[in-house]
Amino acid sequence: MASDFKPADRIQDLQYFGEFGGVNPSISDSSTYTFLAAKSMMDTFEGNTEGCYLYSRHSSPSNLYLGQALAAMEGTESANVTSSGMGAITAALMQICQAGDHIISARTIYGGTYAYFKNFAPKFGMNTSFVDITNLEQVENAINEHTKVIYCESVSNPLLEVADIKSLAKIAKKYDLKLVVDNTFSPLSISPAILGADIVIHSLTKFINGTSDTVAGVICASKEFIDATRNVNDGACMLLGSVMDSLRSASVLKNMRTLHIRMKKHSENAMYLAEKFEQDGIKMIYPGLKSHPQHALFKSLYNPQYGFGGMLAFDAGSLEKADELMELMQKRNLGYLAVSLGFYKTLFNAPGTATSSEIPVEEQEAMGLTNGLIRFSIGLDNDIERTYATMKQCMLDLNILQEKATVQA
Repeated sequence: MASDFKPADRIQDLQYFGEFGGVNPSISDSSTYTFLAAKSMMDTFEGNTEGCYLYSRHSSPSNLYLGQALAAMEGTESANVTSSGMGAITAALMQICQAGDHIISARTIYGGTYAYFKNFAPKFGMNTSFVDITNLEQVENAINEHTKVIYCESVSNPLLEVADIKSLAKIAKKYDLKLVVDNTFSPLSISPAILGADIVIHSLTKFINGTSDTVAGVICASKEFIDATRNVNDGACMLLGSVMDSLRSASVLKNMRTLHIRMKKHSENAMYLAEKFEQDGIKMIYPGLKSHPQHALFKSLYNPQYGFGGMLAFDAGSLEKADELMELMQKRNLGYLAVSLGFYKTLFNAPGTATSSEIPVEEQEAMGLTNGLIRFSIGLDNDIERTYATMKQCMLDLNILQEKATVQA
């Protein structure tokens, strides 16, 4: 258990009054803001005015409300919301790094992040070493005089490896590096900043929003760092322009109020399915199972009331079998063959040819990502026993369950 930190309580304790006393804060549907004195505008441009708004690319009341809620949830001083998760990742890293700098990244990360590190960042002279983040000796050995950042995901996409954030934070502090953690897969369950991370990132598109109708992201960090990202002269968020729309900020803020309820149900359903299918002989990948290599580590890091998260995976044996199974599950109303996660319905895809397709096949194989792996974002099904029975029948109809049970035996 990480601590007595209670992220949902911190969200609950935030109260905003709308312009006319509404229980929801008023939405600032404006791109620019007026000043009663010319000097106030000048001071705002120079970053010397609190409570004044300049232009929505810089900040807006709606974005600040959401940022405050997310900072409270993660236990950081401040936060800045962005128009996508990748907008948050790229802005944070470009705020830290410059030409000649070196990044150490987990090798199992979201495909878009991998593509940024591997293909895009080198255009600006930033280079990345990919390591097995579960091997702390390998992480430390990769550090050189140009290293500025250690980057990982709390729970990796799609292999669900668990990062030892406490130990990584100690390494980062030892070498004066920034530890940047993407916590998209485990909101509330894991609190990286409380464990020592310097910067916490989310794709708000996923569990935090929860309705698959918004693309958004956030950077949670110290006030100094967040203010730097908004600086009109050299702030990455300000100059790269990945601003979030105020209407969408208001929508995400409303959905955050049910996040603690949703995460408990996502975790409960995922745990039920993982245990049942493991008993049936399927080799399940889920941090809540004792068979998971980092199960004990997860338990030492997590906030137990939110469980082990809503993501699980298993290998159907081949890409052909995976595709057949996903198509059949969709036909039988178990969920959608779709990318993304955190929706009220279960979403599934074969990441080797989808969300991790940016990673070369040889590197996928080296990290253990097989082409038959299916990644599941388990939904909020009320009758999870019925879901299990239907999924099991799909596997039996395609001889997947029989084949896996035989292999296990």
